[in-house]
Amino acid sequence: MNSSFRFVAPRMLPCSLAILLFALSGTLAQDCPAQQRPPQQEPAEGLPNIVIVYADDLGYGDLSIYNPQAAYQTPRLDQMASEGVRFLDAHSPSTICSPSRYGLFSGQLVCRTGRRSTAFEGPGGPSYLAPGQLTLAQMLKRVGYRTGVFGKWHLGLTWYDKEGKRLGGGFENALLIDYQKSTPLEDGPNHRGFDESFVTPNCPTTDPLYVYLENGMVREPASQRHRRENLPNPGGKWRWDNDEGWMAPNYRFVDADLLFYDRTALFIRDHRERFSDQPFFAVLSTQISHAPVLPAEEFRGVTGAGPRGDFVRELDTLVGRLLDLLDELQIDRETLVVFNSDNGPETVHTDWMREDHEHDASGGFRGMKRDGWEGGHRVPLIVRWPGRIPAGRVTRQLANTTDLFATVASIVGYPLSDDDAVDSYDLLPAMLGTRSDDQPIRPYMLTQSFRGEFQLRQGPWKYLDHPGSGGNNYDRGMLKKYALPETAPGATGQLFHLGRDAGETQNLFFAEADKRKEMQALLKRLVGSEGRTAPRDRHPIGINHLQQGETP
Repeated sequence: MNSSFRFVAPRMLPCSLAILLFALSGTLAQDCPAQQRPPQQEPAEGLPNIVIVYADDLGYGDLSIYNPQAAYQTPRLDQMASEGVRFLDAHSPSTICSPSRYGLFSGQLVCRTGRRSTAFEGPGGPSYLAPGQLTLAQMLKRVGYRTGVFGKWHLGLTWYDKEGKRLGGGFENALLIDYQKSTPLEDGPNHRGFDESFVTPNCPTTDPLYVYLENGMVREPASQRHRRENLPNPGGKWRWDNDEGWMAPNYRFVDADLLFYDRTALFIRDHRERFSDQPFFAVLSTQISHAPVLPAEEFRGVTGAGPRGDFVRELDTLVGRLLDLLDELQIDRETLVVFNSDNGPETVHTDWMREDHEHDASGGFRGMKRDGWEGGHRVPLIVRWPGRIPAGRVTRQLANTTDLFATVASIVGYPLSDDDAVDSYDLLPAMLGTRSDDQPIRPYMLTQSFRGEFQLRQGPWKYLDHPGSGGNNYDRGMLKKYALPETAPGATGQLFHLGRDAGETQNLFFAEADKRKEMQALLKRLVGSEGRTAPRDRHPIGINHLQQGETP
């Protein structure tokens, strides 16, 4: 196919009203009081360990199990898929980093915050995760888990200057940070449900501030000027998008993901030695395959598919090392492992891989990172749980990263309130194979593109509430060659039937006016009066029911 003071909008507020209130406020309000929550429970017997590997800018076509024509192989992820379930119609909640990460940890679209869709830079914030909002980590702590996150955070953080004024984004503002006043970070991972954290504020090798945050503290302040000329430039171009700014001494760019993996492995080993009576939850949030492309030395040249092919192989190998570690510790069958990506592939990466290696990171779909077309948000989703999830399952159930929240809650038996994870569906029946693909779990799904514009799926139908890509400009530059003719001139949106037109080439905005109006009305309801896409009164299945042989 062709390819501020802190205003926190209530979580059940309709998207349109929340955005309006935020705009009128002009700034961000004091913390809203935490909602009443059930007390922490004793760990239920038999709860699995849970590990999420969250890749960055990895497209649907970037794994060989998804793309038989890939320019390289991803043997360990292919093996993981063969030992678990692979989703063919899975999507990120947004087509850029920070809003998708909010979706992972909150089970909600970023529009629910009342804030604009953005990728944070410099000391930008505050966090999308508002005080009082239940996070995935907090939910798991309530049922007895010990929790850790390692790698890229990028959800926004609150930083203060020496006068106690909250700083905004901007690379130069890094020099104004008063670390004593700012730390422990009031909205960092350790205040959002994580017992252990070792993260970077933004994209680890793209967006300054280049510092490490360990358990809410800055290990070394940013005191040195980073120059991109000090980094390798593989192929003469793959260093693209490495922004110069302020960094901590000894900050590691080239082998960032080796460091993040090592910290994840350390957490798991330490947990087994000191807390073996508890289950653990770990998130490995990688830099790969975000720009710049800087594969570690041991992976350079291993694929024959250029630096980005080597970079993805590095990710594949790290996932393999993680699975080997679980086997070494004899907890493989007790651990649920999830692999997912935050959005589609970067524009220049997609173009260069097509031109240089005949590799389509978008997997044949139209669009790339930032776009509302499928290539911007259709992503790999692989889940492995030996002995629970049947090996070699493939499902076409519609899925979203937000659904991991309700799915995990279902496994551990946590009853979500209607105010929690309002865009999250329980995918456990799809994983177990107890619900067939012709019985959809999701009746519809929302995603948001770079500018926060909406895309709505309903069965094979897809409505984009905007003209064009919703993200990138296809009128000029390297993307111009990927522009397609407009088949519905004058249309204010786009309507496609993906069953007949997976490449989104024929806009049916006018030709299928009744269906378009139906979906426009549904979209208005989901982002307006309903303020949610998830069903109400959700009931968890629970590990004990699975142990007793019951099926959802």
